[in-house]
Amino acid sequence: MLSVLTQPLTWVVALLAVSLMVRQRPALGRKLVGTALAVLLLMGWQPLPHWLIHQLETQYAEIAPEANLKPYAGVIILGGATEEGYIAQAHSQPLLNEAAERMTAPISMLRRNPHLRIVFTGGEGSLLSTGPSEAERVRPFFDGLGLGLNQVTYEALSRTTYENAVLTAQLPDIDTQQRWLLVTSAWHMPRSMATFTKAGWNVTAYPVDFRTGTATPWTEYSLKDGARNWQLLLHECLGWVAYRLTGRL
Repeated sequence: MLSVLTQPLTWVVALLAVSLMVRQRPALGRKLVGTALAVLLLMGWQPLPHWLIHQLETQYAEIAPEANLKPYAGVIILGGATEEGYIAQAHSQPLLNEAAERMTAPISMLRRNPHLRIVFTGGEGSLLSTGPSEAERVRPFFDGLGLGLNQVTYEALSRTTYENAVLTAQLPDIDTQQRWLLVTSAWHMPRSMATFTKAGWNVTAYPVDFRTGTATPWTEYSLKDGARNWQLLLHECLGWVAYRLTGRL
């Protein structure tokens, strides 16, 4: 249900549906249709959502790939970089999505710092299970790179960022007081860092998957990208509210 509410096109459809239900009040119906059209047109204008996403992405500094990572015990990778389970189970290849940097950045880190331990955390985030857990879906990716169980640990039960933090801490041979690098999308990093810190982890942010630059041209317009960006923002905002209300932050 939450994922439906975070889709901006849902609100456009809701306004149009209500306009059809108030046929006895044509003036109100026209206002609702006009509002739906205004929301749809504004949705595609990229500078506004880019500016808001940029506020999330710049809360933690980007770490250079050549940085010295010797003080860290390992890397915690949050799930979210693979295609849905119902797609993955129909193919033999590992399928990465637009957040692929969550998976590729740690490989570069490991080659420069072979002492690092990789911990991947991700189960099935959908309300109804649609296939293998994300941990199962990413294992062929790491196996194909020659990384065995001695280098990669998998947590396959978590469905949320909160569960990522709590369930990963329960894995064997995990010491949350050691220094760990937390890898996730830059826009998701503020909530992730707050959640892991609250759960007792000693983590340093390693943001990846940046969606914005320092500035966006005012002429940039895309309904497709706009719907995606606003959904991302609504998801994070509602996530913050939910975590605050439940004491997870």
